Amino acid sequence: MYVLIGDIGNTVTKICLIENRSFKVKKIVYFSSHKILLKNFLYRNLKKIIKKKPINKFALFSSVVPKYHKILKKLLKKNYKIQLKEIKENGINKIIKINIKNKKQVGSDRIANSVGVFRKYKTNCIVLDFGTATTFDVVTKKGIYIGGVIAPGITISIKSLSISADQIPTFYIQKQKRVIGKNTIEALRSGFYWGYLGLINNIITKIEKESKKKYKIIFTGGFADLFKTSITRPFKIDKNITINGIIEILKMNRKYLN
Repeated sequence: MYVLIGDIGNTVTKICLIENRSFKVKKIVYFSSHKILLKNFLYRNLKKIIKKKPINKFALFSSVVPKYHKILKKLLKKNYKIQLKEIKENGINKIIKINIKNKKQVGSDRIANSVGVFRKYKTNCIVLDFGTATTFDVVTKKGIYIGGVIAPGITISIKSLSISADQIPTFYIQKQKRVIGKNTIEALRSGFYWGYLGLINNIITKIEKESKKKYKIIFTGGFADLFKTSITRPFKIDKNITINGIIEILKMNRKYLN
């Protein structure tokens, strides 16, 4: 028997097929989240994933886009009789304690990341996710989510600048050997690369100073590899931490599995 799990983000959606006893990922697909709005797109892709495999009638997703979640939920129920649940509905407090003022404001992806690092690394962690936003989430070795930081995402910042400034060309970010650019593209890349690098190092330092703790640093998301040669302290890249977190939450909901 197999189970569908996934993560619906503002930019990218991941759907995984996992084995419901070993909890191993058997198949994973990625696509742009906005395509969920296209007629028949989801149906065609789910058909490819599921094929004729025996599928559990319970699916578990994290989602930060309610309208996309609603479309997927309706399709799974109509076509496959699968009940789609969002991770916030399913025993999060049994795994991790969320110690902030308004728990509802924490995105499901950030909860999944926090569960993933807590279960895997068993120590104080900062998980830095390079997604639509650049997020820093802080989890203690006791499994307490104490809060985080949200900064603008790299891609959306680049697009915003190109749209807003008439003379700014479209460009992609990459590491620059020199800080001082010799043309507009070099100057832009330098500003974004060294600017975000400074933001990363500075925020991590300030989190540790404020909390009086040292943390294991975990990078995930699309730009996790970009800064690996320039960060001032040890860190680990873990691209699957969100999905791993959802799997851990699924394990706590075995009663729904056949």
